[in-house]
Amino acid sequence: AVIVPTYNQPENDKQALNIIQLAFPNYDIIGVNSQTIIRQHGSIHCLTMQFPEGIL
Repeated sequence: AVIVPTYNQPENDKQALNIIQLAFPNYDIIGVNSQTIIRQHGSIHCLTMQFPEGIL
């Protein structure tokens, strides 16, 4: 699957997801609403970052 941030802009989000689908035709494209995290100056990358060894 390809995870793609979306920003509560239905037309733009749909267009972006369609373009990504063309680039990755054999994958599921999953849009993830990123409005909350973007307000805190981050996005999906920030939510999925690695933890240094020993943190958990």
